[in-house]
Amino acid sequence: MEIARPYLLFLGDVHDALAAKTALGIVDWRPEWCLGQLRLPGCAADAKIPDMTIEAAVAAGVKTMVVGVVNAGGVLPEHWISTIVAALEAGLDVATGLHVRLASIPAIAEAAAKTGRKLHDVRHTSERFATGKGTKRPGLRLLTVGTDCSVGKKYTALALEREMRARGLAADFRATGQTGVFISGRGAAIDAVVADFISGAVEWIAPAAAPSHWDVVEGQGSLFHPSFAGVSLGLLHGAQPDAFVICHEPTRSKMRGVEHPLPTISEVIEATIAMGKLTNPGIRPVGIAINTEHLSDADARSVCESAARLHALPASDPVRFGVGPIVDRLLELFPAG
Repeated sequence: MEIARPYLLFLGDVHDALAAKTALGIVDWRPEWCLGQLRLPGCAADAKIPDMTIEAAVAAGVKTMVVGVVNAGGVLPEHWISTIVAALEAGLDVATGLHVRLASIPAIAEAAAKTGRKLHDVRHTSERFATGKGTKRPGLRLLTVGTDCSVGKKYTALALEREMRARGLAADFRATGQTGVFISGRGAAIDAVVADFISGAVEWIAPAAAPSHWDVVEGQGSLFHPSFAGVSLGLLHGAQPDAFVICHEPTRSKMRGVEHPLPTISEVIEATIAMGKLTNPGIRPVGIAINTEHLSDADARSVCESAARLHALPASDPVRFGVGPIVDRLLELFPAG
């Protein structure tokens, strides 16, 4: 799906910032797309952008109202429906990352049909993907992979895109999750794609491109996670990456939600190369992104330096220290890029 921008971010009346993490993530990485926020009375979240009515948003050129919240069960509160209907009637498309489909709500479906506006359910897609073919296609691709879920694969990919563009490289972030789709304006939530078509969906997300163009593909899950390895493997084969960055959270001992131990960075490198060779025999690691959120500055630097020495790869926390060393290595290995 392709979502028209700029955005008006709808925060509803959520009780804390965590519930609005989708909206806050969009503002972090695409502030130029976010013209305003719409909050109902009692809202405790603040994206630190102008508060704006629907009428003012339309006048300012907004194209889509994004429901930028998450909640248990992915439900849409009934008292938000009138605001969504008002946005449609004012001429805005509406997008959400919740599990509930917007068109399943009669009042919203009726308003969309009447106005001709688009409803985007980012966790679902109407795109019909082909099965993956694994045929080498032009362009360069980098994939973020992980030792676990929720270790920073999206933020690492976005930080790499930003640094690569700052250096004059042609680079585009390619979204494979719902928040990433809002940030990029295009993509598909890979974990909602039927298994046979995962690699084909990624080939669609990161299609043939100019020889020096980089697609920076957002990774999902982990090849070692018993719940999500299937998604991770299909993504790896479809991305056909020339390069990959390993993302790691050093304070964990077990993988999220299961009792399995966390794999080592070395194990992830070996498995990614072994499995990735199916669609790109030249696949290689270019860096390690370490999520040091729970460490002091001194400990964070020590962990990064230790990982760099052990694996002979640049290692950094993308948020804390940036990804400059990783992009340096990328340019060493792919000077034509």
